[in-house]
Amino acid sequence: MGIIIKPVISEKATNNSELLGQYSFYVDTKANKIQIKEAVEKTYGVSVVSVSTLVSAPKVKTRYTKTGFQTGKTNKLKKAIVSLAEGQEIELFG
Repeated sequence: MGIIIKPVISEKATNNSELLGQYSFYVDTKANKIQIKEAVEKTYGVSVVSVSTLVSAPKVKTRYTKTGFQTGKTNKLKKAIVSLAEGQEIELFG
C-alpha cells in the first residue's frame, strides 16, 4: 500500500486548492513529511514547497440496541496539506 491513500474532496479543500494552491490528502499514519513530499512529487509530477500534517483521533460511538449497548470507534486518520510551487496545480478530476 502506498503512502497516499486518497485526496480529500470537500468544500474547504476545493477552495484551498483553487485560491491558495494547497491540496489535501489522506495519508498513511506512519508516513513522515519527507515521505509524503516525495510521494506527491512522484505521483503527480509537481514540486512541493511545504507539507503540513494533522492526525484526527478516533471517535468513540455508542448506540443502544435490543441486545444492549454496542460500543465501537472509528479509525485514526492522518491528513496532509501540501503547498505547491507558484503556477503549478494538480488535476484531481481529470
